[in-house]
Amino acid sequence: MSVAVKKILEHLQSDGGLQGKDIANIVSVSPATVSRWTNGKASPDLRTQTVIAELRYVVDRLAEFYTPDETRLWLHAPHPLLKGERAIDLINSNRTEEVLGVIEGLDTGTYT
Repeated sequence: MSVAVKKILEHLQSDGGLQGKDIANIVSVSPATVSRWTNGKASPDLRTQTVIAELRYVVDRLAEFYTPDETRLWLHAPHPLLKGERAIDLINSNRTEEVLGVIEGLDTGTYT
């Protein structure tokens, strides 16, 4: 299990431009906890694993349109199509579908 979490965290850092502290903020843990996950010294609980998996899916979708640095900014910035909310907050609040709806609009050319 720890190897899978480590791979996902590394993917979020390389493809999503996210730092350990970003991931910590998104899943509401300390940066030290993310470091322990990355080093295989601990594993996140099931709910946190779900949030991390959803974050990976969102990052993968955004990678179709943005660089890792742009993806990081997109996740952290308030977005008008999300009623001024940040994607990272919605993902943590189990509202990932709203974020994916906006990304789908990018994919179909509805939003730019």
